[in-house]
Amino acid sequence: MACTSCSTSDGGAPKGCKNNGTCGTDSCNKLTVFDWLSNMSLPNGDAPFDCVEVRFKNGRKEFYRNTEKLTLSMGDIVATVASPGHDIGIVTLTGELVKIQMKKKGANYLGNEIPKIYRKASQKDIDIWSAARDREEPMKVRARELAIAQKLEMKISDIEFQGDGSKATFYYTANDRIDFRALIKDFAKEFSTRIEMKQVGFRQEAARLGGIGSCGRELCCSTWLTDFRSVNTSAARYQQLSLNPQKLAGQCGKLKCCLNYELDTYMDALKDFPDFETKLVTEKGDAICQKQDIFKGLMWFAYTNNFANWHVLKIEQVKEIVAENKLKNKVSSLEDYAIELIVEPEKNFNNAMGQESLTRFDQPKPKKKANKKRKPAGENAIVANNNKPANNNNINRQNSNDKKPAEPRKPIIITKNVDKK
Repeated sequence: MACTSCSTSDGGAPKGCKNNGTCGTDSCNKLTVFDWLSNMSLPNGDAPFDCVEVRFKNGRKEFYRNTEKLTLSMGDIVATVASPGHDIGIVTLTGELVKIQMKKKGANYLGNEIPKIYRKASQKDIDIWSAARDREEPMKVRARELAIAQKLEMKISDIEFQGDGSKATFYYTANDRIDFRALIKDFAKEFSTRIEMKQVGFRQEAARLGGIGSCGRELCCSTWLTDFRSVNTSAARYQQLSLNPQKLAGQCGKLKCCLNYELDTYMDALKDFPDFETKLVTEKGDAICQKQDIFKGLMWFAYTNNFANWHVLKIEQVKEIVAENKLKNKVSSLEDYAIELIVEPEKNFNNAMGQESLTRFDQPKPKKKANKKRKPAGENAIVANNNKPANNNNINRQNSNDKKPAEPRKPIIITKNVDKK
C-alpha cells in the first residue's frame, strides 16, 4: 500500500514521493495502521479521544495527549515533549483506534504520565529538524572512526537527532558490556551536542536498518513484525529442515524469525504421528524410524541389521504394529505392512513451436583447424607434398583394427636452374 505520489514515472521507473519519511498520507512507513473508524461519526455528546499516536525515525512510535485540543489528522507534523527541549514527529493515528492500540501495548490512557503535544510544528521547527537529520549520516561515519580508534568491540548502527537538534541518540550493538565513558567525551568534544548511548539487540538493529531477506522480500522485522520471540533449533528439527547455520540464520546473525511461523501447524500435525523413537518388534528383527513425511502421513522404517533397505508404512499401520507389540506379540515382518510408492514419471516438455533453445549460445564454438601446409623454404625451393591422398574417403575405408603407425611423409624438393646473365 502506497500513497498516490509514489506511482511510476515515464519509462516504468519508480518516481517516489521524495519526502524522506514525512509522507503526507503515511502509508509508505513501517507498521502503518489503517484507521477503519475514520469515516464513522461519534454519538451525540461524546468527545473524541484526546490521545494520538506519533511516529519518529525508523518507525519508533509513542502516544501523546492532545491537551491543547488541536485539530490533528494523520500526516500532521507536531512538536512534542522531550527531555530536554522538544521533539518533532508525525501523527500516524487519531481517534478511538488509538485507545485500542494503547490497550494492546499496555499503556494506561487514564494516567497522567502520558506526555503532551505542544503545538503543530512551524516552518522554523521543520527547518531545524531537517538540518539535524542531514547531520546524522556524516556523524555516524565519524563516530565509527572514533570507536575503532579506542578499540571498542561495538558497532554504531544508527544515530537519531532530537527534533530541536539539542540531543543525539547513538544506537549500538555489542556482545558484552562496553565501557564507553571515554568515548562519550570524544563524541561531545567532536559533535558539540548532548550524547545518549542506547544499546539494541541484533534483531532490533536489522529492523532499524532494513534489507532484503533470502526469500526475496523485505525483512519482516522492518515491515510488520513488532515482537521478537525466541527462536531455537528445535523449530527447525520439527519442520525437518537442514541444521545448516548459513541457511537458518538471517541478516541479523540470529535464527530466522520465520521458523516460528509454521511451527504450530507442524506441531499439530505431529500429534497424530507415533514418536520418532518408536521401535517396531518383528520376527525378522527390530526396526527403527528413519524418516517422516508429515504431509503424506508416511514413516520410513529399517531393520537394525539392514539400514540400507527402508520400508514405507502409513501411520495407521505403525500404530497397529505398536498395539501388537504392547500385547507382547510380534508381527511377521515389515514387508506385510509396507506400501509401494508410485514414482511419478518425469515430465519432459518438448518444443512444439519449433523455437530455438535458450542455451544455444552457451555452447562453445568449434575451433577451426590450423592450416598445416608448409611455406616455401626459400626463393629457389618449392616444397611439394606428393604423398597427400587424392580422396579423403580412402582414409575412412581403412580397417579400424589396423593400428600400425603411419609412415612419415617425405617432402620432395625440386630445384630450378637459374641462368646467369
